[in-house]
Parts: sequence; C-alpha cells; structure tokens
Amino acid sequence: MIRKTSLIRIILSFSVAIALVAYLWFLSTEPVEKSLLPPASKTAQKPVPNFSKFKQVKEKKQRFFSYLKPEVVKQNQHILGIRHQLQMFQRKIQRNEPLAEKSKEKIRWLAKEYRVETSNKLEDEAISEQLITDLLHRVDIIPIELVLVQAANESAWGTSRFARKGYNFFGLWCFVEGCGFVPTQRASDLNHEVAKFDNLTAAVYTYLRNLNRHEAYSALRDIRASLRANQAPISGSALAEGLISYSERGHDYVDEIQAMIRVNNEYFSE
Repeated sequence: MIRKTSLIRIILSFSVAIALVAYLWFLSTEPVEKSLLPPASKTAQKPVPNFSKFKQVKEKKQRFFSYLKPEVVKQNQHILGIRHQLQMFQRKIQRNEPLAEKSKEKIRWLAKEYRVETSNKLEDEAISEQLITDLLHRVDIIPIELVLVQAANESAWGTSRFARKGYNFFGLWCFVEGCGFVPTQRASDLNHEVAKFDNLTAAVYTYLRNLNRHEAYSALRDIRASLRANQAPISGSALAEGLISYSERGHDYVDEIQAMIRVNNEYFSE
C-alpha cells in the first residue's frame, strides 16, 4: 500500500514534469516591443568578462555580481516605472476619466507582452479596471538576489559557453533553428537550442518576462502579490518557492537557490 506522503510526492513530481514540459515548449525569444525594452547600455553590449581567470572565490563572486547587478537594477526600475503608469491608468478608470489613445495602446501592448487574458478583444475601445489589475499582478520586480543567484547557478558563475558567447546566464531555450546554440548532449528526438542574445539587456529582459508571464511561475507571482498586499519585503528567498518548475530537480533546485541566497547575502548590498 502506498503511504500518503509517498503518494503526494509522486503527484508533485508528475506535476513538476508537466510544468517543465510546458516551460520548455512555450519559452521563446520572440521579438520584444521596443518601447518595453530598456535601452542597452554600452556595458551591456560589451563581451562577457572572462570570469574563469579569477581563482579566488570571493573575487570571482564580486566580479560576477558587479557585472550583472547594474543591469538587473536598471530593469527592475524600468518595470516599476511601467507599474506606476498602470496604477495611474487604474485611478483614472476608477474616477471614470477617459484614457488617451496612446495610453490604451500601451495597455494593449502590455497585455500581449505579459499574456494577460481578457474577456474583451484587446482592439476594443474599452479598457477594464480588471485588465489593469491583472497586469499589475504580472508587471512587477524580481528581487535582485534571486536573479543573481539563478544566473550564477545556471551559468556556472558566468563560465558556460552560453553565457560567454550569447549572454545567456539563465539557461533559456528557444525552438527556431539557428536561434541559439545546439547543446552538445541534446537527444536526437529534441530540437531545442540554448538561446543566444545580442546583449545582456535582452537576455535579462527575456528572463524577467518569462517569470512574470508564464503559467509555470504563477505561484511565484502569487507569493509576490501576497507580500505586497501585506506590505512585506519582496524577498528572493520567498519567491524562490515559486521556481519549482524552473528545473527538473524541482524542490531540490529551490532549496539550492535559497541556500545560495543565504550564503551570498553579503554581496547583494555592495
């Protein structure tokens, strides 16, 4: 007879497998609406530093986090700017004030970009308050410590060829031939590639967008919304609980990310 705890683990493992397949299938590097993408800085377009040359662990960590942190901070600020606009639009709707056509167009773009379902066609003139509410649930920051340790974990501290040659620090896949690098150990029945990006800005944006819109990470967004509702800090350790579908390792991956956040805490405020 199967024990209850064993049955729960089996169900969870099966759910993770399904979610992982969905993640791998739907993740893509589709074109981004330029008005939503922060301009790439000169630093973001420079070649990725050779992190393997740093033999001291502390120095390697400092260099790695110092390289990525400004881009993550910039993009979170960019997201907060969009979020502020959405909140202004929401207040206008609540006061029954008309929205400018330019504002409506931005909301429609955001709804498509963040895959927010709506009962009305996006081309319709009316923009509902519920649509804004649903957007606010997705258009929000990812804590910098979570982004940095995931990047470190997925790119072997910036030394993987996908990071060095394609700015892909997050293990992102794509499914169009020529969109990235063909993995050395890819099975013959698979056709994915590891995505290649033109610069760090595009890579970080795609990663953030993936967490903010894919159904596999709805739990992460729910945790974040609950923290906001209770005026509590949005911590990387808390949101990591919603990353069970990011890796086939499931809960073990979440535990590892949370441990990395604890161990490297001293670097996040530098």
